[in-house]
Amino acid sequence: MNHFFSKIVLGFVIAVAGVSAGAQDFRIGIVNLDRIFREANSAKAAQAKLEQEFSKREKEINDLGTQLKTLSDKFEREAPTLAESQRNSRQKQLVDQDREFQRKRREFQEDLNARKNEELQLVIERANKVVKTLAESEKYDLILQDSVYVNPKHDITDKVIKALNAAR
Repeated sequence: MNHFFSKIVLGFVIAVAGVSAGAQDFRIGIVNLDRIFREANSAKAAQAKLEQEFSKREKEINDLGTQLKTLSDKFEREAPTLAESQRNSRQKQLVDQDREFQRKRREFQEDLNARKNEELQLVIERANKVVKTLAESEKYDLILQDSVYVNPKHDITDKVIKALNAAR
């Protein structure tokens, strides 16, 4: 689907460029979102905010995992000497603890991903506003986000990052 959409956009760009070539200059720009996410101050601030927000919970989950591993290792060492009822009881207890650990880790990951998406969406919204302003002020006809190949003369990511950083 994405490949199909890319072909349609490329066809459109070629058609518009062909029609416009005789009449006037056709200006296009390309923005690399990955670079914006890595380099823009607002994206870095969002990442730091997420790390601060989730670091305590992540540490608790990691500690729980370490504790579970320790208990599992201890059980493996002691299992041959335990009575069958004790072995079954401790094994059931370990399975229950592991299930709880997996549930907490999954919930953590889901919460982190949801918050990350929220923060990245805010960065994208700010970047889109900057791109629109840049397009209007520098008279671009078309600005695309991400592509397989970009001639550096069309890459306006640096301008967008500078404008984003100046806006904060």
